[in-house]
This record gives sequence, C-alpha cells and structure tokens, in this order.
Amino acid sequence: MLQWCLLVSIVFHTISSQEIDETITYTQCTDGYQWDPERQQCRDIDECETIPDACKGEMKCINHYGGYLCLPKTAVVFLNNVTTAPPLVPGHVPVPTRRSYPILPHYQQRRCPLGFTLNEQNQCKDIDECALGNHNCAPELTCINTRGSFRCRCRQGYQKRGEQCLDVNECETSAPCDHQCFNIVGSFICQCDQGYELNPDKVTCRDVDECAYSSYMCQYQCINEPGRYSCLCPEGYKLLGSRMCQDINECEAGSVCEEQEKCWNYHGGYRCYPRNPCHEPYTQMSENRCVCPAANAACHDQPYSYVYKYMNVRSDRSVPSDIFQIQATSVYPNTFNTFQIISGNEGEFYLRQTSNVSGMLVLVKPLTGPKEYIVDLEMLTVSAIMNYRTVSVLRLTIVVGPYSF
Repeated sequence: MLQWCLLVSIVFHTISSQEIDETITYTQCTDGYQWDPERQQCRDIDECETIPDACKGEMKCINHYGGYLCLPKTAVVFLNNVTTAPPLVPGHVPVPTRRSYPILPHYQQRRCPLGFTLNEQNQCKDIDECALGNHNCAPELTCINTRGSFRCRCRQGYQKRGEQCLDVNECETSAPCDHQCFNIVGSFICQCDQGYELNPDKVTCRDVDECAYSSYMCQYQCINEPGRYSCLCPEGYKLLGSRMCQDINECEAGSVCEEQEKCWNYHGGYRCYPRNPCHEPYTQMSENRCVCPAANAACHDQPYSYVYKYMNVRSDRSVPSDIFQIQATSVYPNTFNTFQIISGNEGEFYLRQTSNVSGMLVLVKPLTGPKEYIVDLEMLTVSAIMNYRTVSVLRLTIVVGPYSF
C-alpha cells in the first residue's frame, strides 16, 4: 500500500499592542515545520534526513512540505511548486496566502520484461514457471526456476545427452562403493562382502565383530578377523568343523609313554600308567587284574583281588549323574553281594546298589579339572550255606579334564 502523508503549515501570528512603541510577537508552526528566526517564517523539516530509516522495506523516502512520502523505489512522482508563507512582520497579522498543494503521486503504468509480472507495488516480480506449471520440461526432467525464466535439468542419477536424459552407471564411472556396487535406474545400491556391514552413509563398509554377537559362536575361543572370525581350541583339542572342539587322542599319535607303561587318554590330555599294576603279595592274572592266592599266608587279611579301571569325566558335569557300574563277574547260587566305597571319597561320590550282583557309582558334586581321583569300590560276597566269604576291590582312577567339553 502506498503510504504517504502531507502536512500543510499554518502560521498563526498574534500581535498585542500595549503601547504604540512596543509590540509582542508570538509565533507557532504546525507539525512538519520549524520556526526560522532569520527568515522570520516557518521552514519545512526534511524528515528523510532527520528520521533514521523513515521508510521500511523496499520503500524510498521523499521529503514533502510538512511531511514525507514512503513510495516504491520504482515510483515516478510529479510535484508542483508550492508558494511559501510570507515573512511575519511585527505588528502585522498575516493572512494565509493561497498555495497550490502538490499533486498526489502519479504512477506510470510499467511494462515488465518477459518472465516478470507487475505486482501491487508497481514492481516487476519474477514468474515461477515451475510452480505454475508454465514450462515445457519433459516428465523425466526437473524444472528449475530462474530469474525471468526456467531451465530443465535431468534428475539425480541421469546425465543429459542432447535432449535426452540417460541413466549413468555410477558403479562403472565413479566406483562409489567400498565393496559391491549394483546399478539401478537413476541411482545405485552398495552391498558389503560377507563379514562386513554398511555404515550409515550407505556407501562404506565396516567389519562385523561376530564374536561380540554371541558367546556361543565358538565352543572355546572366538577370534575376530577382518571380514570373518575363527575359532580356537585349547591344547589337547582340535577344531571339529568351524566352531566345535574335539579331544585329541594322544595315545594314538605314537609312543608317548614308556615301554613298561600304557597310555590312557582323557579329555584334553593323557596319562601313563604301569602295565603291571600288581604289588606283592599280588600276582597279575590279566592286564588289569591282580590276585592274592589263598595259599600265600600274606594274603589272609587282604582282598582276594584288585581290578584296575580308568575313566575320564569332563569338568563341571551336571549332578547327580551315574558315572560307573560295578558288577560281579562270577555269580554263585545262594550268595549275597554288598557294595561300598572304602577309600578316595570326600563326598563327591555315592555308591548305590542296584541288584544283588551290581552297584552304580553316582557323582553328587561337580568336579573341576584337571584333577585325578582314585576311588576303591569294594564288593563283599557271602555264602551262608558254604560258609564262604570273600572281598574284591575295584580301584577306579577318575581323571577330570580341564574343560566342560
């Protein structure tokens, strides 16, 4: 809106005559004027100079008699000359003179160049052909507004060839991906090799730490490597497949024990035991059985036989758990057998009799290896009819491995 103000000055002059030789003159100027003592009249104030930033925005300030105008910068203004008020003479009351007031601003009708239109402020404003749809860009092109015109640009991922926009294969021209690049219409997709994943930028790849995902990736130890991971097994084991550990049977690997010894393999290692476990007064009857003959006087207070057995147990085996069965090898009519643990037990084991001729050794506490337990299991055989009584001992060596596998 054209804002303007026009102020007209009126001069009031009052003379009061007290004596013929003395006069008192009183003057007052209206808004927009100030008293000029030299010229003895009201003088116009140039508000465009005295008022900081008198007009806002794109408006320009034009000083006018008694005020000022705020007009568009493109406005053309024609003003008529204005007669000024005559000077005030002492003792004379001025009569307002006729003055020709300025003609209101007149705007010439402008013609805007192509691509512009005249707005309400008589300014030439750019026409946004893209927003109005007044363009001839093909559907595959994007309209970009410019000052006074527009231009057609290929969409992202396309390149202009003459009047056509052709798909650019970024995978071949710029190799934007760290690993694998797949071209699609107007763009591309990056994919990482196995063992890697895309960063948030969807272009670069970072290593996946598989070991951090789960503690079950490997049975023993997981080692992260660029793009992959590997499993390690402890000493005494070998890798079975990609993640499981299998015990190495060192006894099958060659001569690991002395000639007079026999090799016993257990989970995670091996032990060497004497091939002849018998001690006086016992005599070896077979590979693992020693007998004390009744004819030998030294055998009267000794168990008739010792049988040597070996077994291995994994660490932290769940309990209770049946681990070994003891059974009479010879059964006679009208005989009764009882079983008990006579040494090597500190509360880890319990012997449960399952029949007249057998018993079951039960593990009742978890065992942690590597450790060796030697447990003596006694079988007492009694015959009331034949007045027969004999004792046999099974010496069981239990080797607990260092791991739970």
